[in-house]
Amino acid sequence: MNYKYIIILLALATGLAAAETHPHWSYEGDKSSPAHWGELSEAFAMCGKGKNQSPVDLTNAIHVSGNSIDFRYQPARFRIENNGHTVQLTPEGGGETLDIGGKKMQLKQFHFHTPSEHTFNHRHFPMEAHFVHQSSTGELAVLTVLFKEGRSNPALAQILAKRLKKGESAQTASPLDINALFPAERRHFRLNGSLTTPPCSEGVNWIVLETPVSAGAGQIKAMAKMIGHPNNRPVQPLNARIVIKEN
Repeated sequence: MNYKYIIILLALATGLAAAETHPHWSYEGDKSSPAHWGELSEAFAMCGKGKNQSPVDLTNAIHVSGNSIDFRYQPARFRIENNGHTVQLTPEGGGETLDIGGKKMQLKQFHFHTPSEHTFNHRHFPMEAHFVHQSSTGELAVLTVLFKEGRSNPALAQILAKRLKKGESAQTASPLDINALFPAERRHFRLNGSLTTPPCSEGVNWIVLETPVSAGAGQIKAMAKMIGHPNNRPVQPLNARIVIKEN
């Protein structure tokens, strides 16, 4: 059993890294903001010294032909939680998968950031969603969707209907079809990165879909209000990494 990846998954951008055994971290404040995460605990050291950190700007990429990913999700019930860092949905059951080059990875949870964490040409989108997957061998992949203002999104409408306050959770009233949260176009960027929250562990496979999905201006505002504060980590240096764009 790969305990390293189990620990990473438990911490992945859900606020679980802020459990009782770890110091408080946040997106604001003089001592607990992203600039100081690496100083809060030895367990968070990678936040300050890591060389493959996320998020990044996706301006420069090497283009390759083909598309190595495939994902298909069936409507399912989810547990929705406002954990103080984000709004997270966890499937009640299993079977939702992402295929990367023939390797199947199971959806563990997804959550939101307002504004976006990744940028295109140094420009933020108003919202971003991270769909966290894990393989049977413990590898992690985060399928990322960016949102723009436009038509209302039916899946978001179902999620936002709960209006959860910090610390509250609920079940979706009916099966949620998360396919509405993805664009029809599957062009995407690929790179190796990290968790975007403490402990900022590296070795995470990032897949960022190029085409944004529409969400109503009111929906984006409602998600930001539910989260309660901007929850995007600043863009990190790319360093020696290469971003690949698959068409």
